[in-house]
Amino acid sequence: MAEAEHIIGTPDTPDAAGAGHDDAAASAATATPPAERPRGRRRIAVLFSVAAFAYALDLVSKLVVVAKLEHHAPVEVIGEWLEFTAIRNAGAAFSFGQAYTVIFTVIAAAVIVVIIRLARKLYSLPWAIALGLLLGGALGNLTDRIFRSPGIFQGEVIDFIAPKGFAVFNLADSAIVCGGVLIVLLSFRGLDPDGTVHKD
Repeated sequence: MAEAEHIIGTPDTPDAAGAGHDDAAASAATATPPAERPRGRRRIAVLFSVAAFAYALDLVSKLVVVAKLEHHAPVEVIGEWLEFTAIRNAGAAFSFGQAYTVIFTVIAAAVIVVIIRLARKLYSLPWAIALGLLLGGALGNLTDRIFRSPGIFQGEVIDFIAPKGFAVFNLADSAIVCGGVLIVLLSFRGLDPDGTVHKD
């Protein structure tokens, strides 16, 4: 019996142990490294945290503007160079394209869907911040489009930041512009949303 066990090999023999070790090493090699798994979740959390902050800030500012500034004289912030004045904008950001309210509403909704779908492949922190700003800004103006007069999907956006010689805008517009500029800079650097860096 002892000779048969020596020939066939038992789990305690070096050959069997080596085989088990090789199988474990192969399984570990094919498995996803543990450090990779929470990385994407952290980036998604950043995206939605930035979006929630930008959206909340825009929403609160518009509520204050409607309550305190609408139908009142402009408030000077930096002399004549910067004022707060409430206007209702049926167009896109910075009061452009006021005849295409429904189209801009659809575009904003499409942008939100694209960002949410892209979030599943998001591993880059700068991209998470940029997309979060875009998402928060788009949600802020879309909320106005849906819930403000004159009707659903045709609502007018509340704008109130009025620099001298420039269009009146709001915090959602600012978030969208900042997110867009950051995306352009990341693209020039060759950084993709999944964290890949392209070097020319």
